[in-house]
Amino acid sequence: MKKKALITGITGQDGSYLAEFLLQKGYVVHGIKRKSSTFNTSRIDHIYEDFHEAKNFFLHYGDLTDSNSLVNILSKIRPHEIYNLGAQSHVGHSFEIPEYTSEVSGIGSLRVLEAMRFLKLKTTKYYQASTSELFGETFGKINSFNENSLMVPKSPYGVSKLYSYWITKIYRQAYGFYACNGILFNHESPRRGETFVTRKITMFFAKKICGSNELLYIGNLDAKRDWGHAKDYVEIQWKILQQKKPDDYVIATGKAISVRDFINECCKYLKLKIKWEGKGLNEKAYLINKGKKNLIIKVDKKYYRPLEIDYLKGNPKKALKKLKYKLKYNIKHLVKEMLDADIGLARKNKLK
Repeated sequence: MKKKALITGITGQDGSYLAEFLLQKGYVVHGIKRKSSTFNTSRIDHIYEDFHEAKNFFLHYGDLTDSNSLVNILSKIRPHEIYNLGAQSHVGHSFEIPEYTSEVSGIGSLRVLEAMRFLKLKTTKYYQASTSELFGETFGKINSFNENSLMVPKSPYGVSKLYSYWITKIYRQAYGFYACNGILFNHESPRRGETFVTRKITMFFAKKICGSNELLYIGNLDAKRDWGHAKDYVEIQWKILQQKKPDDYVIATGKAISVRDFINECCKYLKLKIKWEGKGLNEKAYLINKGKKNLIIKVDKKYYRPLEIDYLKGNPKKALKKLKYKLKYNIKHLVKEMLDADIGLARKNKLK
């Protein structure tokens, strides 16, 4: 009998890659998508068949804010594995919509776990997508964060995910659930949302290559992040649920670079020469071409968070050893793939 997996957030970056991965593994994949006035399935359109003919891939309307929909879906599917990836995951936006963020990213996890308990899905394995935003602040001479590091989130998103992290552990301990947390540090891809900083940067340079005269307005250039590839991380998510005992894992590359360095990597790949001038809110970047300076990047205070996190680097030693996994992508691979995809998209849009 084929294994059945249920993915919340299947239309997102991780959900789409995980669906592809599980289908290749021979799973029957079910996904939950929210009902909206527009189609938001662009990341999975290439694997979605007409529902009359679908054999291994199915979509269901539901919402992490609606317990009834979750109970109904779980009772019909009775999945072997649940991957709870659904969330309002933009940290900056969580300051603007904190209540909604908490309902989806925090209490939403409880609703899934309670549905499992109510339906007595005792053999179903549960994966909770957690985040590096749990940590938020460094103390003393901490160089990186691991599974035992102190968690002090600094955003409504981080706080809601801290609730999800602990409620998952509680259901594991109290009810014997096979429930795991994957504490994933930043992970990107060509499917990253356009409002996230890495995608914002690669889309900007793609348009610049195609002749755009737009400026890039950016926030904290000194913020350092541990950036991996979503393809690596969804495979690790699957591996987490294949272990004999449930556990929690930090997933990261163990390397951190600043937003400024990410921009420099993009320029290096595209063979563009830029020069940085000024400091703080007055910092700017100029494109140098044939001896001429053209302003292309400015810092804008509105892209700063109310509470900034300057440094997040993970220590994935436990996960990589225990799960026997070697990361396939580094920052250069990531930058190349994102830029190539966005340049192709920019050229396609220019021809329309």
